[in-house]
Amino acid sequence: MIAYLEGKLTYKTPALVYIDIQGLGYEVQISLNTYSKIQHLETCKLLTYLHIKEDAHTLYGFFEEAEKQMFLHLIGVSGIGASTARMMLSSLQPADIQRAILMENEKMLEGVKGIGAKTAKRVILELKDKMKRVQPETVHLSATPNNTTEEDALNALVTLGIARNMAEQAIRKVLKADPGLLNDLEDLIKKALKSL
Repeated sequence: MIAYLEGKLTYKTPALVYIDIQGLGYEVQISLNTYSKIQHLETCKLLTYLHIKEDAHTLYGFFEEAEKQMFLHLIGVSGIGASTARMMLSSLQPADIQRAILMENEKMLEGVKGIGAKTAKRVILELKDKMKRVQPETVHLSATPNNTTEEDALNALVTLGIARNMAEQAIRKVLKADPGLLNDLEDLIKKALKSL
C-alpha cells in the first residue's frame, strides 16, 4: 500500500494531479477540497489510497488526514464507490459530511450529485455510530482569481463524470446568477454541482 506521496506537482487540475518523485510521475485523483489547498504549491505531500479494481488501479490523494478518513468511511458504505466519495468530498467539507450524518440531515447529503434519498439514508444509518467517535475538524479554504476559472471549472466537472454540455450549462447558469464567482473556482464548481 502507498501511504503517501511527496514530490513536485508537474500538472494540476481541480480533479487530478501528477506528482513527480525522482523522475517517476504518479497520477493522483483529488477532490476539490484538496485542490484548494495545493493549487498554489509547487511541491506537496498527499496522503493516498490505492483503489484496485480488475480493470484499473487508481490513486486517490488527500491533503489532510480528516479528508482521507472520511473517504475511507464513505467507500465502506454499500453502494458508494470511490468516484461518489470523491464527488461528496468535492461538494462538502469532511466536517460538513460528519455534521450531516450526526444530525441525520438527508437533504444536505442529497444535494451532492449522484446521492439520492436511499443512498443518503444508508450513509447516515451505516456511519452515524462511527461519526460519533471522530473528532470534528475545522477547515479553512481559500481560492484566488484565475483567468481560466470557467475553463478549470468545466474540466473539473467533466473529470468528475458530468457530461460536457450539462457542465457548461450549469456553469453558465451559476455565473449568470452570480458573476462574482469567476473569482472563486471552488465556489463556482460547488454551485454548478448543486445546480445539476
